[in-house]
Amino acid sequence: MTILSKVVPLFILFIVLAVAAFIGYAAYTIATDIAEKTSKKMEQKNISFGKEGMKIGVKEVKTENYVDATQSLLVKAWNYSSWPAYKSRFWNKDNKEKEQPQKARTPYTRSSSSGKAKA
Repeated sequence: MTILSKVVPLFILFIVLAVAAFIGYAAYTIATDIAEKTSKKMEQKNISFGKEGMKIGVKEVKTENYVDATQSLLVKAWNYSSWPAYKSRFWNKDNKEKEQPQKARTPYTRSSSSGKAKA
């Protein structure tokens, strides 16, 4: 056998190993790049990954700001609500004789179930 016939399989082996190494290196760099970008995006949202596991950070809200926001929502809800049929038993006692009996509430019916549209 000639030396060339012994060396050709060795060169083919080196070429196959080089291609496999290049593909492995490309996959590794892509995976680490994606992991790094994902980690940065998660840190912006106060989520971090570590050896202990995932940690979720909570933004600090001062008690005064929390109470103000809650009170504001309650006041808005109170102002936008109306109770037209509500009569307190503690006030408006002198108007009880003048009050008319209220009609019973009719049950809710859907206009789409009857097949007729209201104009």
